[in-house]
Amino acid sequence: MARAMFEYTKMILEKVSFDPTLFCKELQKAVRRLLPFEIKELEIWVKQLVLQNPELGSCVPLLKA
Repeated sequence: MARAMFEYTKMILEKVSFDPTLFCKELQKAVRRLLPFEIKELEIWVKQLVLQNPELGSCVPLLKA
């Protein structure tokens, strides 16, 4: 079940990646919901997404909180 939440989170983040504010808000929710090892995986995934969408870079520090 936890893995399903991780995949769902990635899907949502992809869908809102057009808006940095919304992306940051959803990323904060993800950090509250996911397990620590999933957050580490998500950090790697987000960094790859930021390479394609540099405007999302301001949200990356939220993964450390």
